[in-house]
Amino acid sequence: MPEPSRDDQDGDDKDFLGGGGDGVIDRAVGLPVAKEGIPFIAVPAGVTLLAGWMGWVVVAVMAGLATAFVAWFFRNPARVIPRDTHLVVAPGDGKVIAIEEEFEPRYLKDRALRVTIFLNVFNVHINRIPCDGVIEDVQYQPGAFLVASRPDATLRNEQNALMIRTVEGLKVLCVQVAGLIARRIVCWASARDQAVRGERFGLIRFGSRMDTFLPIGTRLRVAVGDKVKGGETILGELQ
Repeated sequence: MPEPSRDDQDGDDKDFLGGGGDGVIDRAVGLPVAKEGIPFIAVPAGVTLLAGWMGWVVVAVMAGLATAFVAWFFRNPARVIPRDTHLVVAPGDGKVIAIEEEFEPRYLKDRALRVTIFLNVFNVHINRIPCDGVIEDVQYQPGAFLVASRPDATLRNEQNALMIRTVEGLKVLCVQVAGLIARRIVCWASARDQAVRGERFGLIRFGSRMDTFLPIGTRLRVAVGDKVKGGETILGELQ
């Protein structure tokens, strides 16, 4: 599989508007779906139109349902981003399946708290930056395509890592991990980009996993089993 694309996001991808006292409303403008989903939507949509024109009612209905599902899968909803710069937000939608303290050798080079979020096929698959700061590096690593919920997927699966230094000088590592079905990682971020909490930076197609490594001492605000929303749910507070 090729290295994930890092095309620059155009201005149509994001728009930050002032929200209420609790956060900033991040509204997608233009199409309500990720641009990477358009080819996947176009195929069943074309079949729907052709079948309708030919009078194939059953085929048209089935293709229409497929079009709706694929468009729903690539949906790109607005989120309310917490304002406090010390907060770390979830990088993706899904369920927290693990919180472990372990040595992180790539970036933190120290013991860290790993928060793992599993994204099933029904979750929003847009990925968001967890904290404010600077992206010091983006590293793609080829690998296997094990079921993303397996513990060893952290080290063995194909992945893409964002290495972020926060405004306080702390290090946070955010990793997109491919899975058994999700074999296409897309990343729009590049080294030296400004990291803006809650900003969209990529997606993983059709089920995946996100690992966030936080400094020891971070005050966690989630537990195993919690359901989270990318860019909105607070994972923890940096100390």
